[in-house]
Amino acid sequence: MNASIKNQEMKILASLSLALIMLLGRPVYSQDSVATAPAKAKPVKNTFAGIWLIDNQSVMVPIKGTFEFDILHRFGVVKNGYEDLFGLFASSNIRLGFNYSPIDRLYVGFGLTKYKMLWDVNAKYAIFQQMSEGWPVSITYYGNAAIDTRSEEFFIHFSDRLSYFNQLIIARKFSPKFSAQIAPSLSHTNVVNGYYSAPGEVSPERKHNHFAVAISGRYKLTETLSLLANYDQPITKHKSGNPHPNLSFGLDVTTSSHSFQIFFGNYYFLSPQQNNMYNTNDYKNGEYLIGFNITRLWNF
Repeated sequence: MNASIKNQEMKILASLSLALIMLLGRPVYSQDSVATAPAKAKPVKNTFAGIWLIDNQSVMVPIKGTFEFDILHRFGVVKNGYEDLFGLFASSNIRLGFNYSPIDRLYVGFGLTKYKMLWDVNAKYAIFQQMSEGWPVSITYYGNAAIDTRSEEFFIHFSDRLSYFNQLIIARKFSPKFSAQIAPSLSHTNVVNGYYSAPGEVSPERKHNHFAVAISGRYKLTETLSLLANYDQPITKHKSGNPHPNLSFGLDVTTSSHSFQIFFGNYYFLSPQQNNMYNTNDYKNGEYLIGFNITRLWNF
């Protein structure tokens, strides 16, 4: 009898021991799977193909050691038709630009624009980069300072020649094909036109500071061909001569070292502060022009 009871107790103890081992074993296996290190978040690459989105800077900054040469060209408005071959024979504007990235996430550059013989120095720095996990957007700062180098008869003081532009670019790559960005900006010019508001009293026609915002996007059709769209909205209101918004759209053809963009748009001046403060072309009146951007990259 005692032996039978002991056998039953041993069976119960063995069953409880097996159950306990199984219960303890499950968390161990689960803990092992949780302890497996997740894939490390990496910066999202190629939000856009290059530094230009038609008339605006993109969020992109070339890698360290990259030298870049830009040719930006704008023809006249197309609405005159055959009279000037849809603007191709009209007065055009061109900018030659040179940029270099001395360290990662930073480039510095300079350029010369035909209109007003405007020299500019500029810089762009990637503050944050969109990550594959976690941080959802890229944020880049762009700024320039420009000097009008026309003859002295246009200016009383040297400071009258100067203007400035500051922009914060916020972008997201939503999918392998679609990327978009929004970019608020502040333009400043040291001198503005004035008028006599009272005997001996001169009032400015415009404010020295001008706020605007740009919205841009890219949709990839193939690995080398993309659709581009861009809209620039003035925010600041002036007493007279308020600038018109800019609406532009076009195509971007890209290789590893070249980029070619051709598009329709309203902006003519090629300097962002000039475009944002003084654009007179109204897309509602069909005042579009043809433009193109050519970019060539070298890595050292």
